[in-house]
Amino acid sequence: MNLFRSRLHFLIDQLSEEELAGMWTVLSELYCDLYMLRAIQASKRTFKPGDTLTQEEATQLLASL
Repeated sequence: MNLFRSRLHFLIDQLSEEELAGMWTVLSELYCDLYMLRAIQASKRTFKPGDTLTQEEATQLLASL
């Protein structure tokens, strides 16, 4: 892992401020996607019948709120 870390630091040092700003946008979106993917995978492992709503049930619940 330290090898990747040192390579990444080297690459970051080579980028301009504008390139870093653009990369930050991309990396933050990737981080959010990864966070959501992990949450979805975790929910699939703990899924039980009855944990989800059908489209009709969800619509009725939203209408009642």
